[in-house]
Amino acid sequence: MPKFMDVHDGFVGGTQEQLIEAHNADLAIEGEERVHFEKAWLDPVTGKAFCLSTAPSKEAVQRIHERAGHPTDQVYELSIEV
Repeated sequence: MPKFMDVHDGFVGGTQEQLIEAHNADLAIEGEERVHFEKAWLDPVTGKAFCLSTAPSKEAVQRIHERAGHPTDQVYELSIEV
């Protein structure tokens, strides 16, 4: 299954607890779209959050994030890995 990295903006000053809460919201419903969010990272200085997932499509990742309350249109397929 393809891997994806997505980027969220607007989390300046975010905390680990907030990242955990957002990640858990994704995990609670990810199976409905056959998505699995593997990891999440946050840079509270720039306000950027990053999620690594496996999914059948970019659109499936977007649907889960939207339903979980943190939509993004910045989803990138990671088609080359070393």
